[in-house]
This record gives sequence, C-alpha cells and structure tokens, in this order.
Amino acid sequence: MRRTARVARELVVMGGGGHAKVLVSVLKKCGYRVRGYTDREDRGSILGAPYLGKDDILTGIVKKCAQAIVGVGKIDASPLRLRLQRKMESLGFEFPVICSPHAVVNEEVSLGAGAVVFDGVVISSGASIGRACIINTSSTVEHDCRIGENVHIAPGATLG
Repeated sequence: MRRTARVARELVVMGGGGHAKVLVSVLKKCGYRVRGYTDREDRGSILGAPYLGKDDILTGIVKKCAQAIVGVGKIDASPLRLRLQRKMESLGFEFPVICSPHAVVNEEVSLGAGAVVFDGVVISSGASIGRACIINTSSTVEHDCRIGENVHIAPGATLG
C-alpha cells in the first residue's frame, strides 16, 4: 500500500467546507504541513490552514508544493472530485493516499491516488479502493471488496 507519493510532507487542500475541515485534522495527525486551501470563497483559516485563493492560483504553487488533495465532500454521483484531481494532476500535482493513523488498513490493501481514509475506518485484507475515494469515519470495507474510483463510503457504513 502506498501512503504518500513523495517524501515531501506539505500539501494544498482544494476546497474549504466541512469535509475540508475534517481532512485538515487528519492531515495534521499524519504529520503533513497544510500550506493552505483553495475555494471559491475565503472561509477564513481552517484549523490553521490559510485561504490561498481560488483554484486558478494553483498553477503558480505546483513548483513550491507539488502535492494536493481534494477537500470537496461528496454526497452524490457527481464527478467533481475526480475532475478536480485530474485537472490538478495535469498541472503536475501528485495526490498521496491520506490514511488516518486511527484507521486499520490490513495487508494486501490497494489504495488509489488521492484516496482518503478517515478515523475509525477498517479496511480488511485484499480490498481495493480506487482513486479519489472517501472512506469516511468509522466505516468498514471487508476483505476482497472492490471499490471503483470517486466513491464515497458514508460514515458508519459496512461493505462486505
């Protein structure tokens, strides 16, 4: 399982709502320095992460901070998260797997680029999680489950 794409532990969060707030908290637990966040509006500091501007400023940041993560939540079948990730990848950003230290990820688990695993999650051996997925708080993905890309597993959900 790949947890980070580079040795660098600094990244930018795209999005500034409630999902981004939980994400910033997990990033800090993982030892990342959050350079800041982008959003359509300035929502003030998010757990110490400053507002950087709208997404268009990211082209100037990629050389200073080459990692990013999508902090936009997902409650529908919208392709927005994956579209944002692909756009930023085309600019040169890398998307590490973010896995809370308070999650259990067993052996032989595959996690795609930009996947986020929150607190209390259990992912059992042989599971495969696609890119840009959210495995939300206290959910369980049992052995050998195959989750495609851009999927949101809701808090407390169990897949078997």
